[in-house]
Amino acid sequence: MGFDWTLFFESLGPIALAGLRGTVPLALSSFALGLALAVVVALMRISRSKVLSGVARVYVSAIRGTPLLVQLFVIFYGLPSVGVTLDPWPSAIIAFSLNVGGYAAEVVRAAILSVPKGQWEAGYTVGMSRTLTLRRLILPQAARVSVPPLSNTFISLVKDTSLASLILVSEAFKEAQNIAAFSQKFMVVYLAAALVYWVFCTVLSAGQNQLEKRLDRYVAH
Repeated sequence: MGFDWTLFFESLGPIALAGLRGTVPLALSSFALGLALAVVVALMRISRSKVLSGVARVYVSAIRGTPLLVQLFVIFYGLPSVGVTLDPWPSAIIAFSLNVGGYAAEVVRAAILSVPKGQWEAGYTVGMSRTLTLRRLILPQAARVSVPPLSNTFISLVKDTSLASLILVSEAFKEAQNIAAFSQKFMVVYLAAALVYWVFCTVLSAGQNQLEKRLDRYVAH
């Protein structure tokens, strides 16, 4: 039997549409929450408080030391055993956000520590508090450093959202599974899904390059 090109091209539209309706919003919301969490955890990691630093270190270690699929299953299938039941969509957002927070926290921490100490001293010299110095001098410079690895984290997240299909979240790969189950031509449909993800990631990579160029204007060379 030959390759079913008709099914291949007909599958692209529904899969891409499911990606725009499900995959992209899921990735964006999870990344936004995860990045906010990452900043907090990174600040805890560099805190002078041993308690805050220790809590942050354990969290990062737990997230980075366990598979994302396990984290997703613990939240969706495990929490009901202790009386907490969540729908698929919020379960996926919580799992992906926690995962992003664990990985991105180290990126943010390293970016903050890469800013020369002289920048802190400059802020103190003009009368800025530690918080104001961090917000107005350190974080903007750290953002420039962290853009490439954080962008890679987001692109990886877009691909990882396919795992949400395992807890019945409607997104691109779930749509591909539905089409494949109906047509029984799994290779054709999954190759179409792969192409959709590839296009999404290519567009995101182009956006990453533009963002890096934009931020580059605010960094002294």
